[in-house]
Amino acid sequence: MNLALLKPGEKGKITKITASGPFKRRLMDMGMLVGELVLVKKVAPLGDPIQVAVKNYNLSLRKKEAAGILVEKID
Repeated sequence: MNLALLKPGEKGKITKITASGPFKRRLMDMGMLVGELVLVKKVAPLGDPIQVAVKNYNLSLRKKEAAGILVEKID
């Protein structure tokens, strides 16, 4: 499952980041690391962008960007 499929209020644990190059480095600099917990806070009405919380930071990602982050849903 990828981060773009989680609904607001759902949590996930990052299992893999499929992005590459400068974008992967940017994600890692923002705290998106394998093993980190991510909470989806809000999704825009048309599904883009997605607001997430990771390491007490709020980040906005495009749906296409979020699709490159694989997560394991946590209940």
